[in-house]
Amino acid sequence: MKKVISRLAVVVLLTSLAACAAPPKEVVEVPQVVAGYEAVQDGEFFIEAVKPLHMTPETIKAEVAYAGKEKPGAIVVDTHARKLYYILEGGRAIRYGIAVGREGIGFSGDGTIQRKQEWPSWQPTANMIRTRPDLYAKYAAGLPGGLDNPLGARAMYLYRGGRDTMFRIHGTIDNASIGRATSAGCIRLFNQDAIDLYNRVKMGTRVHVRTLAESLEMEGPYMDDAYGRAVPATDANKAQFEKDLVTIAEREKREAAEKAAEEARLALEAEKAEKRRLRVCRNKGIAVADCPPLDPTGV
Repeated sequence: MKKVISRLAVVVLLTSLAACAAPPKEVVEVPQVVAGYEAVQDGEFFIEAVKPLHMTPETIKAEVAYAGKEKPGAIVVDTHARKLYYILEGGRAIRYGIAVGREGIGFSGDGTIQRKQEWPSWQPTANMIRTRPDLYAKYAAGLPGGLDNPLGARAMYLYRGGRDTMFRIHGTIDNASIGRATSAGCIRLFNQDAIDLYNRVKMGTRVHVRTLAESLEMEGPYMDDAYGRAVPATDANKAQFEKDLVTIAEREKREAAEKAAEEARLALEAEKAEKRRLRVCRNKGIAVADCPPLDPTGV
């Protein structure tokens, strides 16, 4: 009997202690940054971490098997699959996800890196200024390197026959563009990847830019997913494309409804405020034409 009472006392004591304990703290989930894409201080510039929402298996840097004929130390750019390879020894390569702009698509074949620049300056081409003066005319004199420069943290310049091809491999200020085709620019990488590649590349490095036929042979057919990112054109990805289109349409419909509801709310508040303004003036004997706006403080 004493043992039973003793056990009951212990249970009561533990229960009372639990009741007095502080409530558990709310657990806040913090997005995990992918290794290699953390924030970094690079000289005078602070590069923010790449948000996980911009990362996919196709855009994350990875060491992969490589069966191409290029020698170690070479770079291979596939603008169709939106990948860049830095060739290693032993049939391996480091694969980077890239974004491709108009200037990048217009080049194929071979060249060499004859210039490298940290935090490069940038100047739009005459064609860019002519076709989109609203975007580029103000930068006609050039833009110094920095966090608002579209070339990002590093740039590597491709030459052929001793002449600048205007083909650049560089960083970006738009992480969301990686994996996509863009309206302008050459070959963009996440700044973290641009720095990594820059540190590996030597002057005179050979660069090969694949043709579509070469891309199909080495990578197989690619397609854009519903978000504009290059993915293998598999049955699974084609099915996912259709599902994502529905998801995007539903989200856009929901956002449009929320926007309309907010606009209606603001319109109703404005209507009420106007009625109140006129009522105050009427009570004070002020003509409508002379009725001043209400004090925003409501006083």
